[in-house]
Amino acid sequence: MAPMKFNSWGLPEVNHDTMQTSENWVFCGGDLAGMANTTVESVNDGKTAAWFMHKYMQSLHKAAVPDTPKLPMFFTPIDLVDTSVEICGLKFPNPWGLASATPTTSAPMIRRAFKEGWGFVVTKTFALDKDIVTNVSPRIVRGTTSGHTYGPGQGAFLNIELISEKTCAYWCQSVKELKADFPDFIVISSIMCGYSKDDWTVLAKRAEESGADALELNLSCPHGMGERGMGLACGQNPELVLNICRWVRAAIKIPFFAKLTPNVTDIVDIARAAHQGGADGVTATNTVSGLMGLKGKGNAWPAIGKEKRTTYGGVSGNAIRPIALKAVSAIARALPGYPILAAGGIDSAEVGLQFLHAGACALQVCSAVQNQDFTLVEDYNIGLKALLYLDSLDVTADWDGQSPPTLRHQKGKPVPKVADIVGKSLPSFGPYLEKRIKLNAENKKQSDLLAEAEMPEKQRPVPAPKKAAPSVKEMVGRALKSIGAYGDLDNTQQVVALIDEEMCINCGKCYMTCNDSGYQAIEFDPETHLPRITKDCTGCTLCVSVCPIIDCITMVKRETPYNPNRGVPLAVAVS
Repeated sequence: MAPMKFNSWGLPEVNHDTMQTSENWVFCGGDLAGMANTTVESVNDGKTAAWFMHKYMQSLHKAAVPDTPKLPMFFTPIDLVDTSVEICGLKFPNPWGLASATPTTSAPMIRRAFKEGWGFVVTKTFALDKDIVTNVSPRIVRGTTSGHTYGPGQGAFLNIELISEKTCAYWCQSVKELKADFPDFIVISSIMCGYSKDDWTVLAKRAEESGADALELNLSCPHGMGERGMGLACGQNPELVLNICRWVRAAIKIPFFAKLTPNVTDIVDIARAAHQGGADGVTATNTVSGLMGLKGKGNAWPAIGKEKRTTYGGVSGNAIRPIALKAVSAIARALPGYPILAAGGIDSAEVGLQFLHAGACALQVCSAVQNQDFTLVEDYNIGLKALLYLDSLDVTADWDGQSPPTLRHQKGKPVPKVADIVGKSLPSFGPYLEKRIKLNAENKKQSDLLAEAEMPEKQRPVPAPKKAAPSVKEMVGRALKSIGAYGDLDNTQQVVALIDEEMCINCGKCYMTCNDSGYQAIEFDPETHLPRITKDCTGCTLCVSVCPIIDCITMVKRETPYNPNRGVPLAVAVS
């Protein structure tokens, strides 16, 4: 390590402001620098070192560097992809927006969101002064639908928060100021009233006069407001939705969207009512009513006051994504071309694209921001640009979004097919693993590792697009043609499971689930722990669903006719 200087602990002497060592061109951080005690501190060391490394290299060439640390971005064709979208005559810079919820609690928060790049926001729902609310606490809790998972991987939230505690006057003034300062971004005012024509007319006009680009009618809040005859108390009845939308349509000229509740038998009936009432579109969906969990002594959480009382709240996040996807696709199939703003478990570019494919034209986010912050939008928008760009390349036809096909591997490392070397498969544990390692080593000794066949796939030149990257609008509804009734499915096209023994880690998960929850179609070798699919496989895909190794089990075409095991022979013939 010479000529670097070391301290008495045997660690490099480091300037902890710049992470620079005694040698100007050597930087150090994390444990080696002797200061970081946590992962967060180590990450900060890395960011600090990266900035001062950049600054040092620029100084070698007498290049100017700004005082505020900001590493330069690189430019690719992906940056040229346009993610703007037009909805109801409004030009959205991108389809990513903040839902009417905690992230839009105040005007300063919305300002920060616009500065980070969100294309639109829906304000926290506000009402007339006579309907003002005061929240209880605690009221927003971690979801437990996927275990006690913390951080960005958290699957859900439950909240019993009401609409905005701020007045209509506050929001009207805020919207006016926001539109003056951010004219190119879309501001949608969310409003709520009871079942009163006069109230809806007055509030809608005030919101329009404030300069909002559009309105969202909150007909779906699942807790608290329904007891007042507001929220889902109106939104669960198609007739009430129809009339409210007619009242608002007669009162204003700007577009408005009805925010629908998933807590109904058929959300399409509600969407049709909004459409017939003159709503320019709908938002699908609000939160799902639920009780998140009970503690060991029978107390619920959140628990209010010394009595520890609770109520049913709104579940949000990934836990409700399947419900929201169904709602969006069902409405899009029933009302082709009708604008839908999607909400419910959107936490990545890939998930956003799923909702676009299902028929949404813009995407509202809440829980993912609660898990992190407003900066998510940069990842989301760049990710969507990348997905649209990949759609223009022929070489990515077999990819799943940004994920190429999974190569055969063990613990992430490519593996040869041992069966091709010794004529039989070997598991990956104990003495079998030792034998695999020896066989692979011998095979490599006898192979020409510099042969063309052994070379990694060429990455240059970069594949050129064969067509222009599609627009966001072209993605809308792409999946609808393949979504339909059960009766449309063809039960003559059957599949069966196929296990790649080279990728199998011999955990037995597929065997256990098939044996006790499936069709007893997997045999498990007691010695080698290698699973084998039998002729009894019905193609249920349960084994794929629980296998911890991606693509270790795949579903392939069934080559023989499928004759279900009826238990007792049928009394009549069935074609």
